Amino acid sequence: MESKVLSTGIRYLTVPQSYIRPEPERPRLSQVSECKHVPIIDLGKDINRAQLIQHIGDACRLYGFFQVINHGVAAEMMEKMLEVADEFYKLPVEEKMKLYSDDPTKTMRLSTSFNVNKEKVHNWRDYLRLHCYPLDQYTPEWPSNPPSFKEIVSSYCKEVRELGLRLQEMISESLGLEKDHIKNVFGEQGQHMAVNYYPPCPQPELTYGLPGHTDPNALTILLQDLRVAGLQVLKDGTWLAIKPHPGAFVINIGDQLQAVSNGKYKSVWHRAVVNAESERLSVASFLCPCNDAVIGPAKPLTEDGSAPIYKNFTYAEYYKKFWSRDLDQEHCLELFKN
Repeated sequence: MESKVLSTGIRYLTVPQSYIRPEPERPRLSQVSECKHVPIIDLGKDINRAQLIQHIGDACRLYGFFQVINHGVAAEMMEKMLEVADEFYKLPVEEKMKLYSDDPTKTMRLSTSFNVNKEKVHNWRDYLRLHCYPLDQYTPEWPSNPPSFKEIVSSYCKEVRELGLRLQEMISESLGLEKDHIKNVFGEQGQHMAVNYYPPCPQPELTYGLPGHTDPNALTILLQDLRVAGLQVLKDGTWLAIKPHPGAFVINIGDQLQAVSNGKYKSVWHRAVVNAESERLSVASFLCPCNDAVIGPAKPLTEDGSAPIYKNFTYAEYYKKFWSRDLDQEHCLELFKN
Protein backbone atom coordinates (compact mmCIF):
# COMPACT_ATOMS: atom_id res chain seq x y z
CA MET A 1 0.00 0.00 0.00
CA GLU A 2 1.45 3.38 -1.00
CA SER A 3 1.70 5.75 1.96
CA LYS A 4 -0.61 8.76 1.94
CA VAL A 5 2.18 10.98 3.28
CA LEU A 6 5.71 11.63 2.03
CA SER A 7 7.36 11.75 5.48
CA THR A 8 7.88 8.00 5.73
CA GLY A 9 11.63 8.18 6.24
CA ILE A 10 12.13 6.29 2.95
CA ARG A 11 14.08 8.23 0.30
CA TYR A 12 12.49 8.38 -3.13
CA LEU A 13 14.81 7.64 -6.03
CA THR A 14 12.50 9.10 -8.65
CA VAL A 15 9.52 11.45 -8.50
CA PRO A 16 6.25 9.47 -8.75
CA GLN A 17 4.17 10.35 -11.81
CA SER A 18 1.40 12.04 -9.77
CA TYR A 19 3.90 14.73 -8.63
CA ILE A 20 5.36 15.61 -12.03
CA ARG A 21 4.23 18.99 -13.37
CA PRO A 22 3.46 19.39 -17.06
CA GLU A 23 6.46 20.90 -18.87
CA PRO A 24 5.18 24.54 -19.07
CA GLU A 25 4.39 24.60 -15.33
CA ARG A 26 7.76 23.53 -13.97
CA PRO A 27 9.83 25.77 -11.68
CA ARG A 28 12.76 26.42 -14.11
CA LEU A 29 15.14 26.60 -11.17
CA SER A 30 18.12 27.64 -13.29
CA GLN A 31 16.35 30.92 -14.10
CA VAL A 32 15.79 31.91 -10.45
CA SER A 33 18.20 34.41 -8.91
CA GLU A 34 18.58 35.41 -5.29
CA CYS A 35 16.57 38.41 -4.14
CA LYS A 36 19.32 40.90 -3.32
CA HIS A 37 17.24 43.62 -1.67
CA VAL A 38 14.83 41.84 0.63
CA PRO A 39 13.53 44.56 2.95
CA ILE A 40 14.80 43.69 6.45
CA ILE A 41 13.00 45.75 9.06
CA ASP A 42 14.39 46.15 12.57
CA LEU A 43 11.60 46.41 15.14
CA GLY A 44 14.12 46.99 17.98
CA LYS A 45 13.56 49.52 20.74
CA ASP A 46 15.50 52.55 19.51
CA ILE A 47 13.91 52.89 16.12
CA ASN A 48 12.22 56.09 15.04
CA ARG A 49 8.56 55.06 14.68
CA ALA A 50 7.75 57.36 11.77
CA GLN A 51 10.69 55.95 9.85
CA LEU A 52 9.75 52.39 10.74
CA ILE A 53 6.22 52.93 9.44
CA GLN A 54 7.55 54.37 6.24
CA HIS A 55 9.87 51.36 5.72
CA ILE A 56 6.96 49.00 6.28
CA GLY A 57 4.78 50.94 3.84
CA ASP A 58 7.49 50.87 1.18
CA ALA A 59 8.02 47.12 1.63
CA CYS A 60 4.28 46.39 1.39
CA ARG A 61 3.90 48.54 -1.71
CA LEU A 62 7.02 47.48 -3.61
CA TYR A 63 7.43 43.85 -2.52
CA GLY A 64 4.35 42.58 -0.69
CA PHE A 65 6.62 41.02 1.92
CA PHE A 66 9.54 41.83 4.24
CA GLN A 67 11.62 40.22 6.98
CA VAL A 68 11.56 41.43 10.58
CA ILE A 69 14.36 41.22 13.15
CA ASN A 70 14.40 42.22 16.85
CA HIS A 71 10.71 41.36 16.76
CA GLY A 72 10.36 40.31 20.39
CA VAL A 73 10.01 36.54 19.85
CA ALA A 74 12.98 34.90 21.57
CA ALA A 75 15.47 33.05 19.36
CA GLU A 76 15.19 30.11 21.73
CA MET A 77 11.43 29.91 21.19
CA MET A 78 11.90 29.91 17.40
CA GLU A 79 14.46 27.12 17.69
CA LYS A 80 12.22 25.06 19.95
CA MET A 81 9.35 25.43 17.49
CA LEU A 82 11.46 24.05 14.64
CA GLU A 83 12.86 21.28 16.86
CA VAL A 84 9.45 20.06 17.95
CA ALA A 85 8.25 20.19 14.31
CA ASP A 86 11.24 18.07 13.35
CA GLU A 87 10.49 15.61 16.16
CA PHE A 88 6.90 15.36 15.00
CA TYR A 89 7.85 14.46 11.43
CA LYS A 90 10.36 11.88 12.68
CA LEU A 91 7.61 9.96 14.50
CA PRO A 92 6.76 6.52 13.06
CA VAL A 93 4.39 6.77 10.12
CA GLU A 94 1.67 4.74 11.92
CA GLU A 95 1.71 7.28 14.74
CA LYS A 96 1.38 10.27 12.37
CA MET A 97 -1.32 8.61 10.28
CA LYS A 98 -3.68 8.70 13.28
CA LEU A 99 -3.91 12.43 12.57
CA TYR A 100 -4.27 12.15 8.80
CA SER A 101 -7.26 13.64 7.00
CA ASP A 102 -7.89 15.13 3.59
CA ASP A 103 -10.97 17.04 4.75
CA PRO A 104 -10.04 20.77 4.62
CA THR A 105 -12.78 21.72 7.11
CA LYS A 106 -11.05 19.89 9.99
CA THR A 107 -9.40 22.20 12.52
CA MET A 108 -6.50 19.80 13.16
CA ARG A 109 -5.11 17.41 10.58
CA LEU A 110 -2.01 16.02 9.02
CA SER A 111 -2.24 16.01 5.27
CA THR A 112 -0.17 16.19 2.14
CA SER A 113 0.07 18.38 -0.96
CA PHE A 114 -2.70 21.06 -0.91
CA ASN A 115 -6.12 19.65 -1.68
CA VAL A 116 -5.54 15.99 -2.53
CA ASN A 117 -9.10 15.25 -3.60
CA LYS A 118 -9.31 18.05 -6.16
CA GLU A 119 -5.90 18.55 -7.71
CA LYS A 120 -4.49 16.83 -10.77
CA VAL A 121 -0.82 17.03 -9.73
CA HIS A 122 0.34 16.75 -6.12
CA ASN A 123 2.87 18.92 -4.27
CA TRP A 124 5.97 17.58 -2.56
CA ARG A 125 5.06 18.42 1.03
CA ASP A 126 3.32 17.15 4.13
CA TYR A 127 1.78 19.58 6.54
CA LEU A 128 0.22 19.63 9.96
CA ARG A 129 -2.58 22.17 10.02
CA LEU A 130 -3.66 23.57 13.39
CA HIS A 131 -6.18 26.14 14.50
CA CYS A 132 -4.55 28.22 17.22
CA TYR A 133 -7.03 30.77 18.54
CA PRO A 134 -8.57 30.72 21.07
CA LEU A 135 -5.88 28.36 22.33
CA ASP A 136 -7.92 26.69 25.07
CA GLN A 137 -10.51 25.70 22.46
CA TYR A 138 -8.03 24.02 20.11
CA THR A 139 -5.02 22.81 22.12
CA PRO A 140 -6.83 19.69 23.41
CA GLU A 141 -7.07 18.27 19.85
CA TRP A 142 -3.42 18.93 18.98
CA PRO A 143 -0.90 16.06 18.83
CA SER A 144 0.14 14.79 22.26
CA ASN A 145 3.24 13.25 20.76
CA PRO A 146 5.99 14.59 20.96
CA PRO A 147 5.09 15.18 24.65
CA SER A 148 6.35 18.79 24.64
CA PHE A 149 4.39 19.68 21.47
CA LYS A 150 1.34 21.38 23.01
CA GLU A 151 3.33 23.45 25.45
CA ILE A 152 5.95 24.69 22.98
CA VAL A 153 3.51 25.39 20.18
CA SER A 154 1.06 27.23 22.50
CA SER A 155 3.76 29.60 23.74
CA TYR A 156 4.97 30.15 20.20
CA CYS A 157 1.43 30.90 18.95
CA LYS A 158 0.85 33.56 21.63
CA GLU A 159 4.04 35.41 20.78
CA VAL A 160 3.48 35.26 17.05
CA ARG A 161 -0.07 36.55 17.43
CA GLU A 162 1.16 39.53 19.41
CA LEU A 163 3.76 40.28 16.75
CA GLY A 164 1.16 39.99 13.98
CA LEU A 165 -1.27 42.39 15.66
CA ARG A 166 1.55 44.87 16.27
CA LEU A 167 2.53 44.71 12.60
CA GLN A 168 -1.07 45.24 11.53
CA GLU A 169 -1.15 48.48 13.52
CA MET A 170 1.96 49.70 11.73
CA ILE A 171 0.61 48.60 8.35
CA SER A 172 -2.58 50.50 9.16
CA GLU A 173 -0.63 53.66 9.99
CA SER A 174 1.55 53.27 6.89
CA LEU A 175 -1.63 53.54 4.80
CA GLY A 176 -2.47 56.79 6.59
CA LEU A 177 -5.26 55.10 8.57
CA GLU A 178 -5.88 55.05 12.32
CA LYS A 179 -3.66 52.40 13.88
CA ASP A 180 -6.69 50.35 14.96
CA HIS A 181 -8.41 50.52 11.58
CA ILE A 182 -7.36 47.04 10.43
CA LYS A 183 -8.02 45.52 13.84
CA ASN A 184 -11.51 47.01 13.89
CA VAL A 185 -12.36 45.80 10.39
CA PHE A 186 -11.07 42.25 10.90
CA GLY A 187 -12.73 41.72 14.29
CA GLU A 188 -11.66 38.88 16.58
CA GLN A 189 -9.04 37.39 14.26
CA GLY A 190 -8.62 33.69 13.79
CA GLN A 191 -5.16 32.16 13.79
CA HIS A 192 -4.00 29.02 11.98
CA MET A 193 -0.68 27.36 11.51
CA ALA A 194 0.80 25.07 8.87
CA VAL A 195 3.84 23.11 9.97
CA ASN A 196 5.33 22.19 6.59
CA TYR A 197 7.72 19.36 5.84
CA TYR A 198 9.39 19.10 2.43
CA PRO A 199 11.33 15.81 2.14
CA PRO A 200 14.41 15.57 -0.08
CA CYS A 201 13.24 15.26 -3.67
CA PRO A 202 15.26 13.36 -6.29
CA GLN A 203 14.25 15.69 -9.16
CA PRO A 204 13.38 19.12 -7.74
CA GLU A 205 12.95 20.63 -11.20
CA LEU A 206 9.87 18.45 -11.89
CA THR A 207 7.68 19.43 -8.96
CA TYR A 208 6.88 22.00 -6.25
CA GLY A 209 6.61 22.03 -2.50
CA LEU A 210 3.82 24.52 -3.21
CA PRO A 211 3.19 26.16 -6.59
CA GLY A 212 2.83 29.94 -6.96
CA HIS A 213 -0.10 31.29 -4.92
CA THR A 214 -1.17 34.20 -2.77
CA ASP A 215 -2.41 33.76 0.81
CA PRO A 216 -6.17 34.14 1.36
CA ASN A 217 -5.75 35.49 4.89
CA ALA A 218 -4.64 38.89 6.23
CA LEU A 219 -1.03 38.41 7.29
CA THR A 220 1.39 35.47 7.19
CA ILE A 221 4.33 35.12 9.58
CA LEU A 222 6.80 32.53 8.34
CA LEU A 223 9.53 30.85 10.33
CA GLN A 224 12.03 29.28 7.95
CA ASP A 225 14.57 26.56 8.39
CA LEU A 226 17.94 28.38 8.21
CA ARG A 227 19.80 25.52 6.55
CA VAL A 228 17.78 25.23 3.36
CA ALA A 229 16.22 27.98 1.29
CA GLY A 230 12.95 27.13 -0.44
CA LEU A 231 10.78 30.24 -0.45
CA GLN A 232 10.60 32.18 -3.71
CA VAL A 233 8.57 35.31 -4.48
CA LEU A 234 7.45 36.87 -7.73
CA LYS A 235 8.78 40.39 -8.25
CA ASP A 236 8.27 42.26 -11.52
CA GLY A 237 7.52 39.01 -13.35
CA THR A 238 10.63 37.15 -12.09
CA TRP A 239 10.87 34.47 -9.40
CA LEU A 240 13.44 35.37 -6.75
CA ALA A 241 14.82 33.13 -3.99
CA ILE A 242 14.59 34.46 -0.44
CA LYS A 243 17.58 33.49 1.63
CA PRO A 244 16.58 32.86 5.26
CA HIS A 245 17.95 35.62 7.50
CA PRO A 246 19.12 34.50 10.97
CA GLY A 247 16.54 35.28 13.65
CA ALA A 248 14.04 36.78 11.19
CA PHE A 249 10.45 36.06 10.30
CA VAL A 250 9.25 36.58 6.75
CA ILE A 251 6.03 38.61 6.80
CA ASN A 252 3.77 38.60 3.82
CA ILE A 253 0.70 40.55 2.95
CA GLY A 254 -2.35 38.37 2.28
CA ASP A 255 -5.35 38.99 0.03
CA GLN A 256 -7.40 40.70 2.76
CA LEU A 257 -4.83 43.44 3.26
CA GLN A 258 -4.60 43.97 -0.49
CA ALA A 259 -8.37 44.53 -0.51
CA VAL A 260 -8.35 46.90 2.50
CA SER A 261 -5.47 48.90 0.98
CA ASN A 262 -7.49 49.21 -2.26
CA GLY A 263 -4.70 47.48 -4.17
CA LYS A 264 -1.90 49.74 -2.87
CA TYR A 265 -0.32 46.83 -1.04
CA LYS A 266 0.19 43.60 -2.95
CA SER A 267 -0.61 40.15 -1.70
CA VAL A 268 2.60 38.58 -2.92
CA TRP A 269 2.73 35.54 -5.22
CA HIS A 270 5.09 33.05 -3.63
CA ARG A 271 5.98 29.38 -3.93
CA ALA A 272 8.07 26.72 -2.22
CA VAL A 273 10.63 24.69 -4.16
CA VAL A 274 12.26 21.50 -2.96
CA ASN A 275 15.81 20.31 -2.58
CA ALA A 276 17.57 17.17 -3.79
CA GLU A 277 19.82 16.68 -0.76
CA SER A 278 17.98 18.13 2.19
CA GLU A 279 14.65 18.09 3.87
CA ARG A 280 13.20 21.49 4.78
CA LEU A 281 10.83 22.61 7.52
CA SER A 282 8.86 25.82 7.71
CA VAL A 283 6.16 27.06 10.06
CA ALA A 284 3.61 29.45 8.60
CA SER A 285 1.27 31.29 10.97
CA PHE A 286 -1.78 32.99 9.51
CA LEU A 287 -3.91 35.77 10.99
CA CYS A 288 -7.37 35.81 9.42
CA PRO A 289 -10.35 38.13 9.78
CA CYS A 290 -13.32 36.67 11.65
CA ASN A 291 -15.83 35.00 9.33
CA ASP A 292 -18.38 37.79 9.31
CA ALA A 293 -15.83 40.63 8.96
CA VAL A 294 -16.83 42.77 5.99
CA ILE A 295 -13.72 43.40 3.92
CA GLY A 296 -13.33 46.08 1.29
CA PRO A 297 -11.24 49.17 0.51
CA ALA A 298 -10.84 51.42 3.58
CA LYS A 299 -13.11 54.48 3.16
CA PRO A 300 -10.34 57.08 3.69
CA LEU A 301 -8.42 55.55 0.77
CA THR A 302 -11.22 56.26 -1.69
CA GLU A 303 -12.14 59.74 -0.42
CA ASP A 304 -9.68 61.43 -2.76
CA GLY A 305 -11.77 60.21 -5.67
CA SER A 306 -9.90 56.92 -6.31
CA ALA A 307 -12.51 54.34 -7.20
CA PRO A 308 -12.79 51.31 -4.90
CA ILE A 309 -11.22 48.42 -6.85
CA TYR A 310 -12.95 45.72 -4.81
CA LYS A 311 -16.51 45.08 -3.73
CA ASN A 312 -17.25 44.48 -0.06
CA PHE A 313 -17.34 40.79 0.89
CA THR A 314 -17.23 38.74 4.06
CA TYR A 315 -14.18 36.69 4.91
CA ALA A 316 -16.32 33.54 4.99
CA GLU A 317 -17.40 34.13 1.36
CA TYR A 318 -13.79 34.65 0.34
CA TYR A 319 -12.41 31.63 2.10
CA LYS A 320 -15.05 29.35 0.64
CA LYS A 321 -14.20 30.53 -2.90
CA PHE A 322 -10.47 30.14 -2.25
CA TRP A 323 -10.72 26.52 -1.14
CA SER A 324 -13.07 25.56 -3.96
CA ARG A 325 -10.46 26.32 -6.64
CA ASP A 326 -7.00 25.12 -7.51
CA LEU A 327 -4.21 26.79 -5.61
CA ASP A 328 -2.43 28.19 -8.65
CA GLN A 329 -5.45 29.47 -10.56
CA GLU A 330 -5.78 33.23 -11.17
CA HIS A 331 -5.83 35.45 -8.10
CA CYS A 332 -8.99 34.79 -6.07
CA LEU A 333 -9.35 38.56 -5.43
CA GLU A 334 -10.08 39.00 -9.14
CA LEU A 335 -13.49 37.46 -8.44
CA PHE A 336 -14.32 40.31 -6.05
CA LYS A 337 -13.41 43.24 -8.27
CA ASN A 338 -15.89 46.03 -8.97
